[in-house]
Amino acid sequence: MKKNPKVDGNSKNRQLDGFRTEDSGEDLTTNQGLKVADDEHSLKAGDRGPTLMEDFHFREKMTHFDHERIPERVVHARGFAAHGEFEAYESLAHLTKAGFLSEKGKKTPVFVRFSTVVGSRGSGETVRDARGFATKFYTEEGNYDLVGNNMPVFFIQDAIKFPDLVHALKPEPHNEMPQAAGAHDTFWDFVANNQESANMVMWLMSDRAIPRSFRMMDGFGVHAFRFINEAGQAHFVKFNWKSTLGVHSLVWDEAQKIAGKDPDFNRKDLYEAIEKGDFPEYELGVQIIAEEDEHKFDFDILDATKIWPQEEVPIQIVGKMTLNRNVDNYFAETEQVAFHPGHVVPGIDFSNDPLLQGRLFSYTDTQLIRLGGPNFHELPINRPVCPFHNNQRDGSNRMTINKGQVAYHNNSLANNTPAPVSEADGGYSPYQEKVEGRKVRARSKSFDDHFSQAAMFWNSMSDPEQKHIVKAFSFELGKCKEISIRKQVVDMFANVDLKMSQEVAKNIGVEAPMSGASLPEKTSPALSQTNTITTPMTRKVGILLAPNFNDKDLKQVLEAFKEKGVHYEIISETQGILKGSTGTEMKVDETFSTTDPVLYDAIYAVGGPVINRKFAKEGARYIAEAFDHYKPIGATHEGMKWLHNSEMRNQPGVVTAEDMENFTDAFLEAIREHRHWNRKVD
Repeated sequence: MKKNPKVDGNSKNRQLDGFRTEDSGEDLTTNQGLKVADDEHSLKAGDRGPTLMEDFHFREKMTHFDHERIPERVVHARGFAAHGEFEAYESLAHLTKAGFLSEKGKKTPVFVRFSTVVGSRGSGETVRDARGFATKFYTEEGNYDLVGNNMPVFFIQDAIKFPDLVHALKPEPHNEMPQAAGAHDTFWDFVANNQESANMVMWLMSDRAIPRSFRMMDGFGVHAFRFINEAGQAHFVKFNWKSTLGVHSLVWDEAQKIAGKDPDFNRKDLYEAIEKGDFPEYELGVQIIAEEDEHKFDFDILDATKIWPQEEVPIQIVGKMTLNRNVDNYFAETEQVAFHPGHVVPGIDFSNDPLLQGRLFSYTDTQLIRLGGPNFHELPINRPVCPFHNNQRDGSNRMTINKGQVAYHNNSLANNTPAPVSEADGGYSPYQEKVEGRKVRARSKSFDDHFSQAAMFWNSMSDPEQKHIVKAFSFELGKCKEISIRKQVVDMFANVDLKMSQEVAKNIGVEAPMSGASLPEKTSPALSQTNTITTPMTRKVGILLAPNFNDKDLKQVLEAFKEKGVHYEIISETQGILKGSTGTEMKVDETFSTTDPVLYDAIYAVGGPVINRKFAKEGARYIAEAFDHYKPIGATHEGMKWLHNSEMRNQPGVVTAEDMENFTDAFLEAIREHRHWNRKVD
């Protein structure tokens, strides 16, 4: 098994002033370094008297406690992060002068934060929502932040509407409900009256909105950026992170139950995977469009509500990111990390995407209020690994102690240092794009098509995925109290697919639309999760075990699990040790009361020769729930009793055996497929 490195290139390079390792055997002091003789009692006038104002130690300790919480992020508040490194597969010097992409094999430390968008810090993680996927590259030329999502499009085309979107998505202001959910009137009222959101809403109603794991979702930069090479030549670029485990999701019923059983499900999954050495990996892909080809597509390449279909603009895989170290302190790292799409390096520049242009202002403005002023870049998690010098001074939380009398440019007293650097010597210079036109509040007509790509997304889905989308619309709109909003939305999505909108209308009790738009039957197979990578690696199996189990056959299965990188937990009625039929001992990891079938990717029923009524009832529940969620089920020997007289037998993904000769391989294959959508489930 891989070891979890406690000191890697990232942490080693970043032992900066103020970055402390865990104290061990140190004297207790105040924050000013004064050694403390008593930390148990406040200073009083007599042992039963009032506390004295002069107790500076009490005041320092309490003041720090009173101010430990900073404002949470308005969006992306619920997040979890990890350290890692990015390795370039090849040189992209012909496209960009960005140093971290300029050399085959070059490694760059990274920090990645995953998040939900809508909910507060205390909300559940398996809600229907987009997921943030933000990456900070600590390059030799400065920090580069690729701030994206697990969906390649967004709700709006212009950043001026972002406050409106978030206000509509957040809990409604009159009663502060619902939390971490879009299933309410104001959100769907926004959708119906801002129809540019159609494509993003299709993604949001799809399985992509309830990922199985942060490790099993892709990431996207969303916007068109520019690559600039040494010759000053520009290309438009979109960034894509591709999970090496593929893109996999929960089913909606399962997601809701997990939110109650384990609201930390996704972060725990990431944390435990890294601790076990199952380091998450994502390959970086770029899509490139030459400047002269900007207008040759049937969509505007600068429109953030549109994808660049892979079939038209292929993805070139250029490197791999590996997350190999968990944070040491959640607050100091995950909560204080500050991302900004304007943190770029030479060779990466912006496009005129109006959503991106607004984000270039908004992110810095946000960090100023969250992190207490303009010096958030000096926090250890945000500090570059390269030196930084400028004439900026003072402000809240200033950590650098600048020497000398000069804090301005130009100057002679300090020989005009620090001095600007020419572009030839690595100084950043914006791409010299010719820009002209009248000052207007307007949007290009090329942004007007709101439904073609939404229809392409629908047309690209498999039958199970389309059914899930219909159910998602029906649930979300069914939560809206205003019938007029339900009606507006189904009428809107008749422009995507008439039959889909009619089915949703029937489910939510509104009059179905009778006509819709006539759009080309365009598809993009890459959009369907049925075309993703599948592997049994890192899947988690719950094993139902009772005393005197067949330990010989279980040992064979567990050895195969280890070989294929499958993890398991032993589940029984009580904690402790179980003995098998020949004396093999197995430690029980969880009981029926401490875990639940929704927390596993598959269930393996082994049982034992004698089980009581409670065990039999719980075992039947585990198998039934896994079956209803289309998960793999394995059953051998006494474990098959749970399937007797059941319609589950001989169903896809249900593997049983008295003879173990072919069972293990068949069960591993069922685990690899993840879900068995052709199963007959009521």
